[in-house]
Amino acid sequence: MAYKDDAYYIARIRQYADNAAFASLVNKHKTMAYNIALRITRSREDAEEVAQDAFVKVFQSLAQFKGDSKFTTWLFKVVYNLALTKIRKKSLISGSIDEDHFTETASEEAFEVVARIKDKEQKKYLNEAIAMLDESDQLLISLYYMNDLSVDEIAEITDLSASNIKVKLFRSRKKLHDELQRSLKDELHSIL
Repeated sequence: MAYKDDAYYIARIRQYADNAAFASLVNKHKTMAYNIALRITRSREDAEEVAQDAFVKVFQSLAQFKGDSKFTTWLFKVVYNLALTKIRKKSLISGSIDEDHFTETASEEAFEVVARIKDKEQKKYLNEAIAMLDESDQLLISLYYMNDLSVDEIAEITDLSASNIKVKLFRSRKKLHDELQRSLKDELHSIL
């Protein structure tokens, strides 16, 4: 289904209380909302609950949405905050970001290694490597590379500074590089 721009649906909801327009917004963004929540909560049930709660909260607060940022940025910030609240309530301890030193060359090497693998295998290895990262690294990689959000949009969602996001992305790429090298090395040894 081809969706219209978010502004169209928002206008219909505000002007006509159009529930079908809100349903279209939900359908358009539910997968990403769920994926963000899942990366943070690491629980399918919790992720579903967070995503549903986020859409309810967005629906109730839509009148306050000023349009200063993209709708998705606002939505994903709500999802992000609700997911963090959920794991805090459950007293889960999230992983911290290591203080690894990293060069851009290592990042480029990681993606060159992945580029040499067939598409299907590439997704398999990449998803496995991402799954081995801690929640915050998974979230940053997903938002930046898989959902094409800008550093500024991620900063707005996470309430971190743009420079902090850049540093964390830098470190996340290093961890992803290391994980890909480890898993690909293990795979090569099993093949040979």
